[in-house]
Amino acid sequence: MKAIICPDYGPVSNLEYRDMPEPDPGKAEVVISAEAIGVNYPDGLLVQGLYQMKPETPFIPGMEAAGRIKSVGAGITSLKPGDRVVAMIDRGAYAQQVLAPADRVFALPDQMTCEDACALMCAWGTSHHALRQRAQLKKTETLLVLGAAGSTGLAAVSIGKAIGARVIAVASSDEKRSACLDAGADVALPYEGLREALKSETGGKGVDVAYDPVGGPAFEVAARAMARNGRLLVVGFASGEIPKLAVNLALLKEYSLVGVFWGSFVSHEPKAYAANNRELFAWHSSGLIKPRIDVRRPLSEAADALQRILDRGAVGKTILIP
Repeated sequence: MKAIICPDYGPVSNLEYRDMPEPDPGKAEVVISAEAIGVNYPDGLLVQGLYQMKPETPFIPGMEAAGRIKSVGAGITSLKPGDRVVAMIDRGAYAQQVLAPADRVFALPDQMTCEDACALMCAWGTSHHALRQRAQLKKTETLLVLGAAGSTGLAAVSIGKAIGARVIAVASSDEKRSACLDAGADVALPYEGLREALKSETGGKGVDVAYDPVGGPAFEVAARAMARNGRLLVVGFASGEIPKLAVNLALLKEYSLVGVFWGSFVSHEPKAYAANNRELFAWHSSGLIKPRIDVRRPLSEAADALQRILDRGAVGKTILIP
């Protein structure tokens, strides 16, 4: 089979597209013939050695793959060859044949495409956990989404609307702001003049929840735009700059700083994670949410696809076709 290999930590341009032996499933494992593979910002961090975990090299990156089960290992009765599924794994998805633990594999509804299924895993899973468990976002509250045109940002916009919040999206270009409005945002703002714009949009009250996957200077604007009892979500640092919080702001405004680490949530709360997936799948089946697929590229172009995401050029979800 063909796969993308990270031979050693370094720039994503070092990734190699080459032949690898097809995997055999062990006990409680399955092999999936991939039809779509999701590309995520953390994949780029992982191959550069900048992510929380550092697997031994060489390895196959990638966390999401959807397709049909090719074979199953011993002890598996709930899945069988031919089933349409999506897998959420630590690594190994950038391949034509994907080995996955059976407990990280989910059956697909008939109407769900493999591409949408990949989008709903990491990006939408992160945003859903952030807004459901960490922020406990409520109807009628105001949600601010920074970096709103990326895959997690658009997911946060759509999930916020599904919950019933008023959503203010922030993105860097007219094209990206248009995508945010298409995803359901009530307002789409540029970063320039953001502080005053947020005052105007909230009548001076501030936002109840701020979703920040960007970091950098925009974080300080969000930190000053929080309402009393607000929740400022730290999701990531796509800007490359880890900001500092003037903690007197949290004291004076009486809001909370809340960390969001979706991988930890998946490991520590598997039942809640499964329930989140069920809600996302139900919303998709009812037409309440629909992931935006940005581009589709051959598996061989994984390095270029990753670089585009690292450069913050993607608008929505990037999919590799094996």
